Amino acid sequence: MNGQYAYGFMSALFIAIVLFTFVQRRWVQEKAALLEEKSRFVHIVENSKDFIYYCEIYPELKFQYISPSAEQWIGKGTIERSFADPQMPFDYIHPDDYELLIKKVKGELDFSKGIIQRWRDSDGTYRYFEEYATPIYENGRIVAMQGIIRNIDEKIELQKNLKYRLYHDYLTSLYNREYFEIALTRLDEKEDTPVTIILCDLDELKYANDHFGHKQGDALLQATGELLNRFSSEEIIVARIGGDEFVLLVENQTKEEVKQLVQTITEEIHMNNQNSDQTKIHLSIGYSYSLHSIGKMTKLFTEADQWMYQQKNERKQSREIGFVQQLEGETEEVCMPVE
Repeated sequence: MNGQYAYGFMSALFIAIVLFTFVQRRWVQEKAALLEEKSRFVHIVENSKDFIYYCEIYPELKFQYISPSAEQWIGKGTIERSFADPQMPFDYIHPDDYELLIKKVKGELDFSKGIIQRWRDSDGTYRYFEEYATPIYENGRIVAMQGIIRNIDEKIELQKNLKYRLYHDYLTSLYNREYFEIALTRLDEKEDTPVTIILCDLDELKYANDHFGHKQGDALLQATGELLNRFSSEEIIVARIGGDEFVLLVENQTKEEVKQLVQTITEEIHMNNQNSDQTKIHLSIGYSYSLHSIGKMTKLFTEADQWMYQQKNERKQSREIGFVQQLEGETEEVCMPVE
């Protein structure tokens, strides 16, 4: 009996030892795997171009973690200064984004969307960043914030280039018809202001293309665009809206100021043609003015267009000399006010 008891005890002890050894080995293996996984995770975080942070907000503002890549974008010493002075981000953010940072700290933003903001680097240059932040709450109060921040300078530059191409003529760099139509709709439906549409048609473009090739025609378009763009301002939009058609959309100017503007354009063209040996500019101009813009823009455009083509036809009938033989250009203008 005692022998059987001893045998059973020894068997149980053996099994227990085997199980313990197996469990311990499994635990060691899992611990090693966890440590390796943690090491890989830390390596990814520490070497990522994106930077991660964790910041306490309540009871006081205090950074608990900032990944090293922050110094790659903001500058050396950023992390140390941030730990020493948690208010540093408020000094480095772009003035126009300051309120955005305040709202983030208060938890007043939509945190399901990226937060676009600009931060000043060590060179004094403001750089664009996109942040995905997660607020941490306790008892209904925001107590901390954690987030990941990525530099998006290249993305912003690409967006700017795409927007520029969307609204600018590729040849002259003036605004294009799309941009002009948007401005036209704004004045026709939303903003009531004195407005003038000045339409300009380039008389010699077909002649230049037919006799000297499209390269010379492009040069003529570029010269015309450069001349007209001198009059661009906050109140004057200059655009190329067709192959040989240009427009000046003038806001907040009187009828007398518009007449003077057209006269100045005429004088600039005359001076160009006197001083240029090759690129002579010949424009037919028609314009129309209204004291109010809402509901008037289509009528204004139509009347300016009619007067421009009337003048163009009269000039065509009276002019027999070719493009190259003309020594100086002439610009005619007509005006039909719309009250």
